[in-house]
Amino acid sequence: MADVMQGIEARLEEVADGVFGYVQPDGGWCLNNAGIIVSGGEAALVDTAATEARARALRATVLKVAPAAPRTLVSTHFHGDHTFGNFVFPEALVVGHERTRTEMTQAGLHLTGLWPDVCWGDIDLVPPALTFTDRLTLHVGGVRAELIHLGPAHTSNDTVVWLPEQRVLFAGDLVMNGVTPFVPMGSVRGSLDALAALRELGPRTVVPGHGPVAGPELLDDAERYLRYVRELARQAMAADLSPVAIARETDLGPYAGWLDSERLVPNLHRAIAEERGAEPGSPVDMTALFGEMMDFHGGLPACHA
Repeated sequence: MADVMQGIEARLEEVADGVFGYVQPDGGWCLNNAGIIVSGGEAALVDTAATEARARALRATVLKVAPAAPRTLVSTHFHGDHTFGNFVFPEALVVGHERTRTEMTQAGLHLTGLWPDVCWGDIDLVPPALTFTDRLTLHVGGVRAELIHLGPAHTSNDTVVWLPEQRVLFAGDLVMNGVTPFVPMGSVRGSLDALAALRELGPRTVVPGHGPVAGPELLDDAERYLRYVRELARQAMAADLSPVAIARETDLGPYAGWLDSERLVPNLHRAIAEERGAEPGSPVDMTALFGEMMDFHGGLPACHA
C-alpha cells in the first residue's frame, strides 16, 4: 500500500499482525517514518510527519487499516518532522517524554525557517498532553507497548516504543537505515549506551526513524558509525583540527553512501565536546552548527518534505 506525495511514495509495511511501519522514502531530512498499531478495535500511532500535506496522507492511510482514528499518539522526540502533524489527529491523546513537551514548546516552528521553500502548511503545534519520566505501558487492544526513555542520545528526550510479544521496535531517531545519525543535541556516548539497551531487548524487527524497516543489524551499523565519529574526534583534537577541517580530510568509507553525510560536522562537535568533558545533552549553538554544516556541504542540504 502506498501514498504518493510530491513524487515520493510512502509505503505501509505490516511488520506483525496489526502492526505497521509507515515509511517515507528516501528517509533524508524531514522524511521520517511513523508506526501504526491496530488491535481489538483500537489504534495507536507512533509519530506523524513534517508537513500538513504529509500528515493528512498519513491519516488517510491509517484509516484504511484501523477501524477508527487513533486514540493515542506517541511522539518519540520533539523534532518537527516527527511532531508537526500531531494536529491532524485531534482525537488522539499525545504522549511523550516530559522533555519532549518542554523542548517542543521551546522550539516552536523553528524547523520551518531552515527550509523556507518547503510547503509546510498551516501547522498547529500540539505537544504531549500526557508525559512520563522513564517508562510507560500503553495497551492498544491486546497489544502491549512499552514506552522507554533513553539517552540523551539523538536528543535529550528520546522515546522508543517496544512491543515485547511481537518483538517489534519503533526506534525513533535513535536508529536510522542508510541515513547518517544526528546527535549534536544529544550525545555520542549516550547514543552508544542507548543502542546497547536496545540490543538487550532482543528486537526481531526495527522500524527506524528514517529509512527502510530492517532487523537488529541496524543497531550494529549505528554503533560502528558512532565509534568511528568518536575516533575522528580524537584525531581532530590530537591534530588541533576543527570539525570542518577533519571532515574535509575524511574518507567516509562504508558510510559514504549514507544520506545526509554532512551531519558528520555537528556530530564531531558533540563528540569533541564530550571528549573535553561536556555532559551528554548539554546545550549547543545549533544555529552555528547548522551554518558550519552548510559550509561543509556547500549550501543548504536538500529537504524534500
